[in-house]
Amino acid sequence: MNASTRVLSRRELNRATLQRQQLLRRETGSVAELIERLVGLQAQAPLAPYVALWSRLEGFDPDELSTLMTSRQVVRAGLLRSTIHLVTADDCLMMLPLVHPVADRGFRGAFGKQLAGADLDAIVAFGTDLLSSEPYSRSRLRDVLGERWPDWDANAMAYAVSYLAGTVQVTPRGVWGETGPAALQTIESWLGRAPDADPSIDALVLRYLAAFGPASVADVQMWSGLTRLREVVDRLRPGLRVFADEDGRELYDVPDGPLPDADTPAPVRFLPEFDNLLLSHADRRRINPAGRQVPLPPGNGAAMGTVLIDGDYRADWRHHRGADPSLRVTAHEPLTAAETEAVEAEAVDLLGLIGSPDTPVVVT
Repeated sequence: MNASTRVLSRRELNRATLQRQQLLRRETGSVAELIERLVGLQAQAPLAPYVALWSRLEGFDPDELSTLMTSRQVVRAGLLRSTIHLVTADDCLMMLPLVHPVADRGFRGAFGKQLAGADLDAIVAFGTDLLSSEPYSRSRLRDVLGERWPDWDANAMAYAVSYLAGTVQVTPRGVWGETGPAALQTIESWLGRAPDADPSIDALVLRYLAAFGPASVADVQMWSGLTRLREVVDRLRPGLRVFADEDGRELYDVPDGPLPDADTPAPVRFLPEFDNLLLSHADRRRINPAGRQVPLPPGNGAAMGTVLIDGDYRADWRHHRGADPSLRVTAHEPLTAAETEAVEAEAVDLLGLIGSPDTPVVVT
């Protein structure tokens, strides 16, 4: 870092990221355009993206996303960090070849020992043929593979196929108001198109910076799961703005990335399980200054998550159904009266989205 490099405070980084994530003000626009601009939404919990989009889009209609999913214009696939992301069809086909090394590393780290010595190429090729014809649940896939290769761990073989064959979780799973199993099909057969032959890692990094920057090389690597991205950033550096954080780390940014004033108001926002805002930087203090562990609960989504207050992760929320329903917000430290009122108002709007408008809100 040279003496003329502008240092961005944590608060400035917070506001820059919130604006790029469309969390300083809900904007109008299409669901597909926002999903593309954010380079996807994390979606292990199938319904979580609905809350993520509601927090970012004015007048969000869940049916718009459901229609995009059933028409296969957006898909849920294992991509960034080998986790399920909701992305446009075009982005899915672009990302798949780029992140394959992440999937390979993830599979070998979790299941490689169980299949040491097995003909992994044959297993994945056989599984790919199966998933190219119709969707399979992982349990059904496990049964078929176990029958074909009884001497090898059937569960590990099923995961080998789901990691390495390039798969989507097909609808109706993830469609608002519907239910369905976690059934897998190959991306190519589901979309009817082959993955991109020559995707650009440079373009992907630039899109990350536009949606999450300014950011360090370590941040880009955390978001994507890829390694050795220093050479990519160095190649792009002549066309980037270079900043530093308060610890002296270099941060990179696209030329037109917004940098709002640190005092820009940030409204209360409810985020879903696994929101990328909290998971896409190596240094997460810009949003999570206390370093709290982000809860990663199981479930279908739209039932719990985190709360931003003045731009920071300062509370958790959970929707309790049953005989004594409530939407409970648990703050990490005492809130002011004004903050409590703002949390309650946003919670009421969230209850409208999830179809429980008369449920009481409890803030503690």
